Amino acid sequence: MTLSLQEVSDRLEIEQLLVRHCYAVDDRDWDAYRKIFTLDAVLDDTVTGGIRSGVDEHVAYMKGALSKILISQHAISTILLDLRGDEASARVHCSCPMVVDLGEGKRQVFFQGLWYRDRVVRTSEGWRISELVEEGYWNHNLPEGFAF
Repeated sequence: MTLSLQEVSDRLEIEQLLVRHCYAVDDRDWDAYRKIFTLDAVLDDTVTGGIRSGVDEHVAYMKGALSKILISQHAISTILLDLRGDEASARVHCSCPMVVDLGEGKRQVFFQGLWYRDRVVRTSEGWRISELVEEGYWNHNLPEGFAF
């Protein structure tokens, strides 16, 4: 498979967009998070007990959902891109250790994994995610009674 210079550039730009998503969540940088998505983007993390919503609603939800998470490290890999001009779809594996505050000075590390199904579009500001759906969720060592 021979890629044009534009295809190589698009793939690298999309990969960096997906990486910026992980860092924005882990850093709780909600301004950076908003810049990753189109204005009409749909985010769906119902598989993890979350919500299906637009970006601003999702930011509000995530602020609460992550309030007991002291550290998260979203690590993406195995990115499968289907690039079609100014649009693309991606399937991305994410493994994420999280440190949760159990209260009374106690902490617990748990692990979760999932796939992101993303739709991305080229905009005048560069590539942006127009839809993000989480699927295939698994976890290990989840604290008893914990929910996002």
